[in-house]
Amino acid sequence: MVNTHDVIILGAGAAGLFAAGQAGQRGRRVALLEKADAPGKKILISGGGRCNFTNLGAGPDNYLSANPHFAKSALARYTPADFIALVEAHGIAWHEKTLGQLFCDGSAKQIVAMLLDECPSDTVSLTCEVDVAHVARDTDGIFTVTAADGRIWRAPALVIATGGPSIPKMGASDFAYGLARQFGLKVVAPRPALVPLTLGGEDALFRELSGVAAPVRARAGAGKLKAEFTEAALFTHKGLSGPAILQASSYWRHGEEVGITFLPDAATDWLIAAKRDRPRSHLRTLLREALPARLADALADRLGLERELGNLSDKDLRSAQARMADWRFAPNGTEGLAKAEVTAGGIATAELSSRTMEATKVPGLYAIGEAVDVTGWLGGYNFQWAWASGFACAEALAQKSD
Repeated sequence: MVNTHDVIILGAGAAGLFAAGQAGQRGRRVALLEKADAPGKKILISGGGRCNFTNLGAGPDNYLSANPHFAKSALARYTPADFIALVEAHGIAWHEKTLGQLFCDGSAKQIVAMLLDECPSDTVSLTCEVDVAHVARDTDGIFTVTAADGRIWRAPALVIATGGPSIPKMGASDFAYGLARQFGLKVVAPRPALVPLTLGGEDALFRELSGVAAPVRARAGAGKLKAEFTEAALFTHKGLSGPAILQASSYWRHGEEVGITFLPDAATDWLIAAKRDRPRSHLRTLLREALPARLADALADRLGLERELGNLSDKDLRSAQARMADWRFAPNGTEGLAKAEVTAGGIATAELSSRTMEATKVPGLYAIGEAVDVTGWLGGYNFQWAWASGFACAEALAQKSD
């Protein structure tokens, strides 16, 4: 049996579900195909089960891409306020945590249920446990998707919304990249993003601090692809994690260092001031007052200034200040896609229209969400990209049919 629709969407994650609902509400007959046994599995585990569904400050500067301008159009046309209005229309209570991050008061299940409710039953057909074996496009521009069990779907439009390969235990894969290449689209080399960093060599000594967290400013990247984040860092038995490190990891490349500012709120020349005000105190004592004891001791041991502050030169104190303001770590890798919250890289934005998400070389082929080379910061930004890119795609599909 051949199922004929206006559009086939591969992937019932955040972007695919949202695009299906928006297209279905505009009268498009949508076949939404999902490999897993249920839709929205990554949504369910996000935000500790409460789904950090957007960020109040989401804008183009919060995204990493080979083309930093690509996300502007979609983000401008579907904003965090738009998604908040949808959430509230469904009676879902929410709250803001730090830095504009919005979470459900209840459960991430509410967001999945909302997205499903937004899919009209007369226009959107969701089919789970579809193992796609083959995708083709004929000379008339019709796409045919064939499942391993022989089921077939046909439509003049195909949307790639299968995400990236991060968190493979949830069924994630690089399917989107292979399909894009099949149709001649370039792919920016994928890599783990929002991922813990691993340490070796002398830095491995910091593994003794496993479980210790502290507010820091973390810096990574070079040139235009450079950023810094002031949040918590967490020492682990493998290296570095915590929000500041996960953020910085998206900009880090193998062979580069990561700079950490301990005591990011400390005043300029704070050790010189302490020498004047508390000459009989020790550096270790001051650090213990501001940082977890184990971290304070580790830093003090490495700085090696064991005498009273009054007996130390201003030069030595300024040197210690400078090192704590830019403590260099040389990660030897990351914890990989298994621990990465998202995948950086993906289907090249140069291949897509920033307004419609349609492939410029292959009419009727679209790509949205994490499958595309647009990677958001930690804190709801990647969900906002899923909503915005899905909305842009659905608008374009509706306009094509008019």
